[in-house]
Amino acid sequence: MDQLQFDDATKKELATFLEREQAHARVNDSIRNLTGMCWDKCITSTPGSRFARGEESCLSNCVERFLDTSIFIVTQVQRQQQQLLQAQGDSQLSP
Repeated sequence: MDQLQFDDATKKELATFLEREQAHARVNDSIRNLTGMCWDKCITSTPGSRFARGEESCLSNCVERFLDTSIFIVTQVQRQQQQLLQAQGDSQLSP
């Protein structure tokens, strides 16, 4: 079977496309997990045309807590990465 040969620009475009699709898949996976988690936690009655009393606010609070926590974690990871990169840069500058 012949192997396809791509130029550097095409390889870069394919890599960018794959990264974007993987990011979309991760977002979709997170949404699915969030939906299932909050649904199991908040929906206590048989679903009908309307949520039972308190279920709507429970769902809203569950989603808000999840998003707040996710943003906090991402911020902390970014801060740690910056500190690590800065420390690596500082160690390379030292004789």
